[in-house]
Amino acid sequence: MRATLRWAHADLRTHRGEALFIVSATAGIVAALLLAAALFGYATNPWQRVFAQSHGAHVWIHTGPDADASALAALDGVDAVSGPYRTAHTTVESRGARAAVELRGAGTEPPATGRPLLTSGRWLTAGSPDGAVLESSLARALVVGPGDALTLPGTGQILTVVGVADSAEPRYRPGERAGTVWASAGAVRAAAAGGGDRPGQVTGLLLADPDDTDYAVQRAVTRLGAGAVTDVSNWRQARAEAQGDTRLLGQVLGLFGLGALLAAALAVYGAISTRVRGHLRDISILKAIGFTPGQVVRVFLVQHLAFAALGAVVATTLTGPLGSRIPGRLGEAVGVWQGLPGHSPALLAVPVGAVLFIGATTALAAWRAGRVPPVPGLVGAPGARGRLSGAARSALGLRVPPALVLGFHRAFVRGRHTPATVARLALPLLLITVALSAWTTIARFDSRPQELGLAAALTARADKDLGDTEAKALIERDDRVAAAHPGVEVAALAPGQTGTIALRGFGTRQQPYPYSVAEGRAATGPDEAVAGQGLLDLLGVHVGDWVRMTVGGHPQVLHIVGRSIEPENAGRTVSTSLDTLRENDPALRATLYQVQLRPGTDPGEVRTALSEASGGRLDIHEVTSPADRLSAMRGVVAGLIAVLALIGLTEVSTVIGGTVREGERDLLALKAIGLSPRQITAVTVTAVGFTALAAVTVGAGLGVPLAGWLIDAEGRSSGIGAGIAHAPSPVLLVLLAAAAVLGAVALALLPAMRAARRRLVDTLAAVA
Repeated sequence: MRATLRWAHADLRTHRGEALFIVSATAGIVAALLLAAALFGYATNPWQRVFAQSHGAHVWIHTGPDADASALAALDGVDAVSGPYRTAHTTVESRGARAAVELRGAGTEPPATGRPLLTSGRWLTAGSPDGAVLESSLARALVVGPGDALTLPGTGQILTVVGVADSAEPRYRPGERAGTVWASAGAVRAAAAGGGDRPGQVTGLLLADPDDTDYAVQRAVTRLGAGAVTDVSNWRQARAEAQGDTRLLGQVLGLFGLGALLAAALAVYGAISTRVRGHLRDISILKAIGFTPGQVVRVFLVQHLAFAALGAVVATTLTGPLGSRIPGRLGEAVGVWQGLPGHSPALLAVPVGAVLFIGATTALAAWRAGRVPPVPGLVGAPGARGRLSGAARSALGLRVPPALVLGFHRAFVRGRHTPATVARLALPLLLITVALSAWTTIARFDSRPQELGLAAALTARADKDLGDTEAKALIERDDRVAAAHPGVEVAALAPGQTGTIALRGFGTRQQPYPYSVAEGRAATGPDEAVAGQGLLDLLGVHVGDWVRMTVGGHPQVLHIVGRSIEPENAGRTVSTSLDTLRENDPALRATLYQVQLRPGTDPGEVRTALSEASGGRLDIHEVTSPADRLSAMRGVVAGLIAVLALIGLTEVSTVIGGTVREGERDLLALKAIGLSPRQITAVTVTAVGFTALAAVTVGAGLGVPLAGWLIDAEGRSSGIGAGIAHAPSPVLLVLLAAAAVLGAVALALLPAMRAARRRLVDTLAAVA
């Protein structure tokens, strides 16, 4: 045992830099996997907790005011009903901030099914008829809490916030989905009488079997009549919205974490294999003095398991106290994850699994050391592969620098293990290329949003007293506005009446809205439309098919002529022109305007200017970009690139060690033909540089198409659709290649100089 420890200690002193890289890389990998586990837990559990504690309804059905919604309680498979509640759609304002809301009539006791969970304040009481309880996402958007006042513009009605509550229903989204406000029945009637839009009812259904959601919706629509149903939402949509981009962050961290773990394991395998080849004589001597094959294997296995275990312990120890301090959603996820039931098992399983995986590859490489024969003379000698080829001799005859010719020869002609080395070094570079592609794709949503379904920067909704022509003229009066496209967005019953989809009519045939069409063509003719990937998947249709849907009890038949990129509503959107919708309903009036701005214009400044110019008659919101929600991913990608760079440095150090040892056999010959120490150093450095260049060529060449496939696959699964991937610019790829090659050359320079200046007796001993 003492001899084993002395050997391991001597080997550690010789390869301190490599040991540091392995420990750091393992720590980064385990930290990435732990953060991925935290994000997955955070994405699912908070909504699941609210849904369970509130006895959440699986389906919420919005109907007209005259529908017999109470009949839904008699449907088979319905265990309980929440409501029906009278509703009124209106706008509330607080300290200059506006939001579209659905006022929902409620009693003095919270309902048993779909019960809002109070986070602050109290519930409604008979003594405060003007009290209101706000859903938490709406309260955050308005920056209000208990005691604040809400004004209903145009009516003079004032509601006082008495509480804030969590709900398992779909959350408030500015300009897209109205927030929920629970108020007294009298306050709802007053709002409807004072100009509230679309009075109606909402009913929640708690199902015996959640898997029967689509069938339950179909039966409910059949019972009430398609014309009575205005909107349907279910628990799956609410859960998907709650998980949102947090789950995507977890997937990215998990994918890259597993890829980095594989790259680290291969790097350790390559390091041990190279070290075994370089110490064949020493291992033979150890066996000759009595070391068993198992002891030789144990030397390498214990040493590298200790490195991996140290890195895992460091990552596990620091992730807990420091992870919750990370700003943004990532830190919040770690803080919530620490209180979840699965936290402790994951905190143990992830680092143990990573160490065991690295240990398995270490054992495979160390097993080769155990098979080294105890007689040094049996170690193979170099064969005919060392001879210069005719092309190499011709290049030397043409006065090509010997360092280039001999360096290329050593790297690719004599290097039997070069393909495996290039593959191991190419893997982290491939993952770095994929990470850079993710970065540039996110940046594309900011730099060229019009190519990704975000042609408009602002959404404006006009008050009822503001006509279409006047509203459009008021918006386009600002020189910074390129166009204001009138439109409507309504909920339409999907074929089969199992749910609702978003039907949009933006722009006119004279001034069409610039949808981002990724497949097919734009909708230019009557009854033509484009649809998102989520809608095509939901309905099982393709570009070229005809789709029938129901809007307000009236059928709407559209020809899908293209697939558009739809970042919102999970892609479950069909879009056409306002003129097409008016052919079915001539009295249809534009309810919103999609505002395009000129390049370089600040949307916030234009929003403020238009609000002031309209005297508050325009409710304007900035369009939310996926890049805003994915801002945390930039830091994640940067951290992953750093971890992958550490793994690459580990492999580069292995390449350098192997190349220097290969060059020891040639040192006498190179000196004999007149090469100076500087030229011999250049041969070794050039061989390392050529290996790094081959690896970065393979990594980037495979990484760009792989990244495009992965990003587009994620786009298809999320409903946005394929066509969003954007490869890194050629300049960025050249910089990556230059950094990899120059970094490898710089690291190889000092070991190569030392090897070139070795004494003659040392060189003879190495060759012996």
